[in-house]
Amino acid sequence: MARPVRRRRICFEPKYDSFAPCGAKGREQVLLTVDEFEAVRLIDHEKKTHEQCARQMGISRTTVTEMYERARTKIADCLVGGKTLCISGGNYALCDGSAWRCCGKKCDRARAAAEIEGERKEDGIMKIAVTYENGNVFPHFGHTEQFKVYEIEDGKVAGAQVVDTNGSGHGALAGMLSALNVDTLICGGIGAGAQTALAEAGIRLYGGVSGSADEAVDKLLAGNLTFDPDVHCDHHEHGHHGEGHRHGNGHGCGEVKHGCAGNGGGCQ
Repeated sequence: MARPVRRRRICFEPKYDSFAPCGAKGREQVLLTVDEFEAVRLIDHEKKTHEQCARQMGISRTTVTEMYERARTKIADCLVGGKTLCISGGNYALCDGSAWRCCGKKCDRARAAAEIEGERKEDGIMKIAVTYENGNVFPHFGHTEQFKVYEIEDGKVAGAQVVDTNGSGHGALAGMLSALNVDTLICGGIGAGAQTALAEAGIRLYGGVSGSADEAVDKLLAGNLTFDPDVHCDHHEHGHHGEGHRHGNGHGCGEVKHGCAGNGGGCQ
């Protein structure tokens, strides 16, 4: 029995459904499916890798490559042969904002949920995420394998859960936190790119924190959390040959390119 084809996730449908050269009315048409269009948009327009495109669309990298090459062939056929390109159909589903590996931005369908979330914050409800490992704040945002997410009501912890990141990089992590409706992050070291992604997602950052995750949240709620407002992890800004900087958690950035020596990998 053949395995069913997985529907491709897209963030929005194309604004324009056809393109034609001047005077080409009535000429041969070439059909580009919406999911093929999305692959071209992500790879050629947004400059994503095939792997990043695959994660966003919820399919395999092999499938993305096949779709992308097929789409490019169709586009070339239209450009060279003066044919009309029509964009329609395909095996896809519109993003509803629930998938943290999606675009990392609030899709149209997610805006209503965002408005509801704003109402929740006005009612004293918020979510705090902490990079997490064995009860403590994990020192490097880009390499954390877990977040502990705390739901806060009326200034107190009402519940918490540990969420796996599945080894995703900093860009996907910011999207994941946004999809989880997190509005505050506590972490150790974090790079400038990740800080920008968090800021774009509207997530407040408290970096350079170490020690117990639970205690860090309690201190934040009490207004006495010690953190570094200028936290960063960037090898190129702080010398070389072992002359790295230190984070608030005591881990030093050393000779590893783009990375911190403290955990065998770089801060993102």
